[in-house]
Amino acid sequence: MNDQPRRRPAKPHRRPKKDPVRFLAFEALRAVDERDAYANLVLPPLLKKARAKGDFDGRDAALATELVYGTLRRQGTYDAIVAACIDRPLREVDPPVLDVLNMGVHQLLGTRIPTHAAVSASVELARVVLGEGRAKFVNAVLRKVSAADLDGWVEKVAPPYEEDAEDHLAVVHSHPRWVVSALWDALGGGRAGIEDLLEADNERPEVTLVARPGRSTTEELVKALGDENALPGRWSPYAVRMAEGGEPGALTAVQEGRAGVQDEGSQLVATALAAVPVEGRDTRWLDGCAGPGGKAALLAALAAERGATLLAAEKQPHRARLVERALAGNPGPYQVITADGTRPPWLPGTFDRILMDVPCSGLGALRRRPEARWRRRAEDLEAFSPLQRALLREALKAVRVGGVVGYATCSPHLAETRVVVEDVLKGRGGEPVEAEWVDARPLMPGVPALGDGPDVQLWPHLHGTDAMYLALLRRTG
Repeated sequence: MNDQPRRRPAKPHRRPKKDPVRFLAFEALRAVDERDAYANLVLPPLLKKARAKGDFDGRDAALATELVYGTLRRQGTYDAIVAACIDRPLREVDPPVLDVLNMGVHQLLGTRIPTHAAVSASVELARVVLGEGRAKFVNAVLRKVSAADLDGWVEKVAPPYEEDAEDHLAVVHSHPRWVVSALWDALGGGRAGIEDLLEADNERPEVTLVARPGRSTTEELVKALGDENALPGRWSPYAVRMAEGGEPGALTAVQEGRAGVQDEGSQLVATALAAVPVEGRDTRWLDGCAGPGGKAALLAALAAERGATLLAAEKQPHRARLVERALAGNPGPYQVITADGTRPPWLPGTFDRILMDVPCSGLGALRRRPEARWRRRAEDLEAFSPLQRALLREALKAVRVGGVVGYATCSPHLAETRVVVEDVLKGRGGEPVEAEWVDARPLMPGVPALGDGPDVQLWPHLHGTDAMYLALLRRTG
């Protein structure tokens, strides 16, 4: 008789099950981290491919989008929570592991997915992309996270507001501390305003369409979308806001380039420049930093209505091709060239109206590109500063006396907005320029809370737009 204890039969090896939604979201997050890609460029082709394979329906695409954008927006808060649940510095956690963890934390604390489902789905993803050993680590961390809700965790990991206001807001609202400081300086005021702004940065922005005048109408877009899926623009006469989940690329007007996707703040910048009264000749317009072409397309349509010509210049050849695509079919005369606005091929005094929407930090579009807040550094502004001043200085030379230059940025940072304009006008770093401010506020009729002028700063929490800045300057000599 064999007295040896019987061994339990080994559990059969179970191959981890690949969840196509979470696997796609993980792929997108890795592309953002490894290649410095932008989620709004990476995600659409991944979703299109998944739909073509039959893996996804509309609900799957919506969940994948929420997992990617929600994880990126709340990365700072989730990093702090994960750091409180592990026994090593966060920097020692491999980035792919941290992506799986943060996506799991978002499901636990930022969605209505049940706790068990959020943990089990995240562990299963970890088995697929990380292996069994690290999946156990993910499981242990997420079980600790599930012990409290978001408010409870924030209370634990954020310093009290009274002790360090900027660090408190940085953790609570998931922005780097230097960005909180810069936005607060630009906005001014007390705690309520900056909290409203930071909260707005973490909300999913609406998709806004522009009906390019002379080529499409808002009525056409509303009819194509259906009354239940369209809202009028808040401020721009050419804007239509889409209901959540709509596909702008499915609209005939968008496919034909007669309409496009464009934030209402960008529309207001272009229409304000076009609305400035100009005495005498008004036939030569310039978009001096035209890529990728949204503002140029609107300006070209507005110019065509008046018999004016738009020259769209863009330094980068691949972006110049995007401008050509955006302007294709415009009824009026236009030209697209590859040119550097700091070394322009045109003669001084050539143009009547110029838009210079300069390269910048992009802090005004954090709703649309949440990963940019983690990618930018305060010292990056030093690289933009000379370029911004050079572009504005050359624009003021290129406009005729009596003509107008619009200096625009998608950033509210003071070092990229009013400081640049004032330095150029006063000749700091170059020859002084004979120009005067034009009050931009009356050129945005109906838009509230535009400040003391003469320049304009738009805000996500006040206007529902990107944080676009516009200064209008008339050359006087």
